[in-house]
Amino acid sequence: MIAAADMAHCHEAIRHGSLSFHAASKLLPASVRNPALVLYAFCRLADDEVDLTQHKAAAVLDLRDRLERVYAGRPRNAPCDRAFAAVVEEFEMPRALPEALLEGLAWDAEERRYRTLRDLHAYSARVASAVGAMMCVLMRVRDPLALARACDLGVAMQLTNIARDVGEDAREGRLYLPLEWLEDLGVDPEAFLADPTPDPRIIRMTRALIREADVLYARSEAGVRGLPIAARPGIFAARYIYAGIGGKLRRMQFDSISGRARTGRLQKLGWLGLAAARASATLVMPCSPLIYAPPLPETAFLVDAAARPQVQTDWSENLLSTFAQLAQRDKLRKETLMGVHRRSI
Repeated sequence: MIAAADMAHCHEAIRHGSLSFHAASKLLPASVRNPALVLYAFCRLADDEVDLTQHKAAAVLDLRDRLERVYAGRPRNAPCDRAFAAVVEEFEMPRALPEALLEGLAWDAEERRYRTLRDLHAYSARVASAVGAMMCVLMRVRDPLALARACDLGVAMQLTNIARDVGEDAREGRLYLPLEWLEDLGVDPEAFLADPTPDPRIIRMTRALIREADVLYARSEAGVRGLPIAARPGIFAARYIYAGIGGKLRRMQFDSISGRARTGRLQKLGWLGLAAARASATLVMPCSPLIYAPPLPETAFLVDAAARPQVQTDWSENLLSTFAQLAQRDKLRKETLMGVHRRSI
């Protein structure tokens, strides 16, 4: 059981940190809403700890230790950790799913760039689809077809986020646009980061990301029928609220450098109503053949992990190698700081 005080802390973390999910969660049944808020609070705070600190390697290594303690049944004495440990135990959450999220955060700490759209899919699978697969686990859904569509939704949401944040990321020295696209259109990555402007070529790439996201949003809808009836409005709400960001970008001519795409409260209320209507329609409409589409190759490992909770995994070899590199980077940072300190005294 999740302690009431820990639950209240997670609720506040989401209310202030993720307005879109907080709005969509209102349509989830109580049996799913609270563990979902815990899941998002743990994942959101983990993402913020890496994204908002200058010491990203140390933050990822700290998250590794926190996750290790959760699965050992000895969570750190903090509200989100205690609550997440309770969720892991209650729902038999496969460790490979939060581990995938951690790997994506480690890639952020490495400031990794992505050469192709498929590489960007692989990143999105870790930082977003892993959360979608965990949401299915919270709904007691282990069907591979439904899981594949949930992972489609995660990738679509992340591509939308990337398209919305092109300018903001560039001003922070981050680049998620596929390097192959930049090369094909003759855009020098370093020149763009040094002076991010709404170049027509960047706008073309932003449009392409939203177009790819739209395809995946459409695929994801077919999987909603595989979810509990009471949970369907909330998932439709998340789909429409995030896709609405893409709609806002269209009205901005896909210029996410001069401004940031924001949706209003009235728009969100409208999407909540649409979500309720679409969820009701799933009771009578025939199943879409898109339900049988294979998962994206980059999300197949998440589908397999969520569908087979009895299979226990340890840290993957690639992730262990990443941890070792981050530990070395953090060690060098500390040695540099110590050297500066000695010279100053």
